[in-house]
Amino acid sequence: MLDSSDSMASPRLPPLIPFTAFTDARAAVERLVEIYARNTAFIRDGFSEYAQGKVPQGQRTRAYYPAVRIKVSTFQEVDTRLSYGHVVEPGTYMTTITQPALYFDYLLEQIGLLIKHHDVPVEIGESNMPIPLHFSFADGQYVESVYSDNLLGGSLRDHFDVPELAVTDDAIVNGTWRGRHGEPLPLAPFTAPRVDYSLHRLQHYTATAPEHFQNFVLFTNYQFYVDEFCQWAKETLAQGEGGYTALVEPGNIITPAGTDAQRQGAPLMRAPQMPSYHLVRENHTGITLINIGVGPSNAKTITDHVAVLRPSAWLMLGHCAGLRTTQRLGDYVLAHGYVRQDHVLDDDLPTWVPVPPLAEIQVALEQAVADVSGLSGWELKKIMRTGTVASIDNRNWELREHDEPVQRLSQSRAIALDMESATIAANGFRFRVPYGTLLCVSDKPLHGELKLPGMASDFYRKQVGQHLHIGIQALELLRDMPRERLHSRKLRSFIETAFK
Repeated sequence: MLDSSDSMASPRLPPLIPFTAFTDARAAVERLVEIYARNTAFIRDGFSEYAQGKVPQGQRTRAYYPAVRIKVSTFQEVDTRLSYGHVVEPGTYMTTITQPALYFDYLLEQIGLLIKHHDVPVEIGESNMPIPLHFSFADGQYVESVYSDNLLGGSLRDHFDVPELAVTDDAIVNGTWRGRHGEPLPLAPFTAPRVDYSLHRLQHYTATAPEHFQNFVLFTNYQFYVDEFCQWAKETLAQGEGGYTALVEPGNIITPAGTDAQRQGAPLMRAPQMPSYHLVRENHTGITLINIGVGPSNAKTITDHVAVLRPSAWLMLGHCAGLRTTQRLGDYVLAHGYVRQDHVLDDDLPTWVPVPPLAEIQVALEQAVADVSGLSGWELKKIMRTGTVASIDNRNWELREHDEPVQRLSQSRAIALDMESATIAANGFRFRVPYGTLLCVSDKPLHGELKLPGMASDFYRKQVGQHLHIGIQALELLRDMPRERLHSRKLRSFIETAFK
């Protein structure tokens, strides 16, 4: 799609790289890297000339995203134990690609599965989707850092393509995509502009580069968990355990493994909105922890962007209001269902859509609670209850008249109330990312125990200390699980993209 501000003059383009067939996945990905690197460099060079006043008025510089295309002519039986890696019916499928070097291993797997399952080549070439100027800068560079307001003079759009919301949406994952006649069907859940948008947003919100994010993600909203995670990570690195190689903190501060490791980088002048911490492991199999702050809006925002990295699983570790008299402060709640009263996803995922528990995640979380607590059987059930979690958008719901909300909570059989868990689970369902929730009861407002200073018991403090390590243990269990088991078919509909 071309920008509406195109001038009548033909744009200045690099030489066309036509679609070429590949039967070797690695060679295909390397061609994607080649096209993307050349085309983004072409745009940056054009911008440098523009900044020096060397570009004639109205002369547009343009280059296109690379693309993957596959043409399947027959119905084929494939191994459906794996929920992705194949198309559902004959046709032509295509997706635009951005930053293929960042996604190298992901693309290698997805393209390799297509070639294997359909026994046809994939085609790599240039799409007709222009790369916006803003997205042609990487490694922390931004357009704003290399031009002045005086230089622009309101004419930037006359010389370069800029981000366009018309092609930056979630129509594919939301199931609302409607293509024109003859247009290729989607091959991946996100277009290149949508991915670029989120990669830049991640850098903005978390203050770490997308390359540091790992495939197993913990979300929390308590600084205690961040402090505990960083301390444990540094001890683990010093001892050389777990195959972890470094800890990356906001500002891309890196602490390598080893007892004599020196931190690399300088602390930030101010904290980001949702700081992230990455315990790095080979092939991105480590753990990322993100402090998302409070509320469903933050929960949706961060998961909207983390999703484009195609993580293997994400878990919510937070605190909740216990709704049953039998619960104690510090008890765990393993969510197996959600009441969605957060409202932030109503337009993207209707509330009538069930968000099912995923057996693989549930088993890993329950096993992790048993491993870390040292309990089993009936004793384990005394500190952990499985049930429905309600998520709301009003933190001070206790100040409302109670009859109506209490009735709804009772009818839903909810055992806990929070503000983020249903949002994170629903977005996991929407984006086909395996999800789970383990909460810790921090108050019981319906039973006279409000969240106030000084109310924490020794039991509660002990449980909170365990909570993070349960989440870490669960993710390490999931990491060791066969891929075809973890990526549940529950997350896939009967019309799906081949890329996971």
